[in-house]
Amino acid sequence: MIPAYEMNFDGLVGPTHNYGGLSYGNVASQSNSQAASSPKEAALQGLGKMKALMEMGFKQGVFAPQERQDVAALRSLGFTGSDAEVIARAAKEAMPLLAACSSASSMWTANSCTVSPSADTADGRVHFTAANLNCKFHRSIEHPTTSRVLGAMFANPQHFAHHAALPAVSQFGDEGAANHTRFCAGYGQAGVEFFVFGRSAFDPRYPAPQRYPARQTLEACQAVARLHGLSDDGVVYAQQNPAVIDQGVFHNDVIAVGNGEVLFYHQDAFLDTERVLAELGDKLARRGGQFQAVCVSREAVGVEDAVRSYLFNSQLLTRADGSMLLIVPEECHKNARVWNYLQQLTAGNGPIREVKVFDLKQSMQNGGGPACLRLRVALNETELAAVNPGVIMTPTLHDTLVSWVGKHYRDRLSEADLADPQLLVECRTALDELTQILKLGSVYPFQLV
Repeated sequence: MIPAYEMNFDGLVGPTHNYGGLSYGNVASQSNSQAASSPKEAALQGLGKMKALMEMGFKQGVFAPQERQDVAALRSLGFTGSDAEVIARAAKEAMPLLAACSSASSMWTANSCTVSPSADTADGRVHFTAANLNCKFHRSIEHPTTSRVLGAMFANPQHFAHHAALPAVSQFGDEGAANHTRFCAGYGQAGVEFFVFGRSAFDPRYPAPQRYPARQTLEACQAVARLHGLSDDGVVYAQQNPAVIDQGVFHNDVIAVGNGEVLFYHQDAFLDTERVLAELGDKLARRGGQFQAVCVSREAVGVEDAVRSYLFNSQLLTRADGSMLLIVPEECHKNARVWNYLQQLTAGNGPIREVKVFDLKQSMQNGGGPACLRLRVALNETELAAVNPGVIMTPTLHDTLVSWVGKHYRDRLSEADLADPQLLVECRTALDELTQILKLGSVYPFQLV
């Protein structure tokens, strides 16, 4: 069997990183609304995590940010004139729209798309479906550029298949890999793909949350599974508990994380949990795996602590010796209940043996932790060799990107700064240089004119 690996492609934080409070249902995003941000610090924190994982021996890549401000989106909403005039008018008449069109939310590449590895798909290729993210305007405008970036990263049609985002209507709300996990005995072996949804567009049997919107639909999950050519015996669907959505669990990766044969989840994560676990165990066993469920009880860690610390928005990684490492944000260390639980977890005989803490404050304050920042792609050696080498993290690329950030990013950004037309010029200049560094070609709208 050809050796295979899981590769993490982390989102590079864009130059317009700001706290717009745009994501209703995301507690951290809303609670830090209008605070001043530091785009430079945010990008460097993300690059620091990428470098650390690379140095630990994990396969690591980088995912380019979007062009912001999105002047084309503002023009589609009726703002006219030169780019500077569009921005000035939007700032005067509709600052929330300017903030939305300035969001750096593409940094959270767990929402960029859903990925199925070649071992699972009918045609033996790695499949990508860009997420439509149609629940939030500021994210719904991402997928055209996301598709171009993915196409530039995974360009060889012999190994990679790309699908456009699902129809941008509520029935097919799709939030990408943040609601998708894959279980397998080995990354190159056939696995079980786990799709988690918050509601059904058509079936009244599935209860919806009452306070916050359920962003992912069952119908979107089923459509992606069909597009990727997944077999029924290799897919499990589960409904997210609507009660935890109403407590700020806007994606499954805020309440559960999986890797290999292990699901690390909160007791209140799903509806019909016993059935879900049994189906996962049965289907994984048919593929040579032994499913392991690690449940965090509500007595050990309540949902509120889980959301505030982002305990489950962590990276669960398999080390060379087969044991698992949990990458958590600094907020877990600062939360006494969560940290006490993690000490007990790693002291036991379970699969998770070590915890490493990273300072990702800039991302965390905007509502995204370690798991939000990365897209997982399982690749065999042949497929890995077909990936655009410009996006694979190396010590040289890391140093180049650190210098690039230092050259182009602002130390501080407030809402008022979004009205500065020079910010758009700075962003385009930076991204034009970045596409050359990452060997992406022309992927941004301003490059396609």
